[in-house]
Amino acid sequence: MNEMNELTELTQLDALVEPKKKKKELVEPKDLLIYEREYWESGFEHIAGIDEVGRGCLFGDVVAAAVILPRDLILEGVNDSKKLTEKKRDALYDIIMEKALAVGIGYADAETIDQLNIKQAARLAMKRAVEALEGVPDYLLVDAEKVDVNIPQLSIIKGDANSQSIAAASIIAKVTRDRLCKEDWDTLYPEYGLSIHKGYATKFHREQIMALGATPMHRRSFLGNLIGEQHTLF
Repeated sequence: MNEMNELTELTQLDALVEPKKKKKELVEPKDLLIYEREYWESGFEHIAGIDEVGRGCLFGDVVAAAVILPRDLILEGVNDSKKLTEKKRDALYDIIMEKALAVGIGYADAETIDQLNIKQAARLAMKRAVEALEGVPDYLLVDAEKVDVNIPQLSIIKGDANSQSIAAASIIAKVTRDRLCKEDWDTLYPEYGLSIHKGYATKFHREQIMALGATPMHRRSFLGNLIGEQHTLF
């Protein structure tokens, strides 16, 4: 009976310990170079990651970045920019700019967004980012899009969480746009709180549009009934 009791207790103990092992396995670092290695080994030396930010904003440009990192470089902490704190993004921005072989940034403004639609404008910003690179990359890894350039490419769903190159581009694009919001754009239109909400549709932002009207940098196609009979600045 004692042996049976001991066996039962050990089985129960294992059942308690096992979930902890599984939980620990879930937090192991993810390999963000799986896609890069596949194409490096296929002969594509310079691989550019492409991503954009600002797709859902009411105000300002959609901003894209293209980043070529050295082969086999591992950047600790690089991940989807939305999952990082502002302080961490700023620190990684400096590291990426220092380590990258090339960085290109592309923009599509509010007028272009209204003319084309946001999807096509985002693709245009991505194209401009690739064209802004010093040199032509051999291959593109793109976050859930296709770039209109004559370069082999792969569209990766949730690419900024699965590819270091795309994650680096996500950080460069995000920091670039946030700094425009906090500096240039907030200086132009201080009443709208752009340094705080970065152009997204917060309650305060919507209220200011209703009270003051839309600026020339607001996306008319995004505002819908918000502007209604309201006036337009300038």
